[in-house]
Amino acid sequence: MRLMIAEDSTLLREGLVRLLVEEGHEVLGAFGDAGPLLEEMAARRPDVVVLDIRMPPTHTDEGLRAALEIRERWPETGVLVLSQHIERNYAAQLLASSAERVGYLLKDRVAQVEQFLDALERVQAGGAALDPEVVRQLVVRTTHADPLARLTPRERSVLEVLAQGHTNTAIAQKLHVSLSAVEKNLNTIFDKLELSRTTGYNRRILAVLRYLES
Repeated sequence: MRLMIAEDSTLLREGLVRLLVEEGHEVLGAFGDAGPLLEEMAARRPDVVVLDIRMPPTHTDEGLRAALEIRERWPETGVLVLSQHIERNYAAQLLASSAERVGYLLKDRVAQVEQFLDALERVQAGGAALDPEVVRQLVVRTTHADPLARLTPRERSVLEVLAQGHTNTAIAQKLHVSLSAVEKNLNTIFDKLELSRTTGYNRRILAVLRYLES
């Protein structure tokens, strides 16, 4: 795939470039902040952009704002954002408009090369890739208003893996259950969360978005 990178840490940025090139991908540009990345987007049109949430000059949300702009102006481009810590509000903003071609990973996940590359592939293919730890914190609630309170422990486990962007087959493999059991649990989850019975990938991520809206 064709990629562009925005990461202010030189070490991580160069490491990503080297990894991706060694895996046979084409890196169209690697930048230390989001400004030059956005300037090159129209001309380069990468398949996926990988960028840090916090970058110069203020090291607050420059990367997030760039990611949201890319998703609005170039919806055919996948966006995978990296974060040092879990930013719940940022994750919600990133997923608010669509759960297609988007990923949110903690930087520690980059060191787990296979998982990082798998996330890139899912984002490029039009899916979502959410860090397991991000999902875990999103679905753990203890208030009485918790929309997930009606889910059983097994259904919560299925939801956690589903929200990371995995297919039904992958969920079954990860939880060591049958494919039919996964499908049954998903239907129950959607019913309990009162999600409309529309088809498509987005409906699967709506379970997490419903939680974020609560």
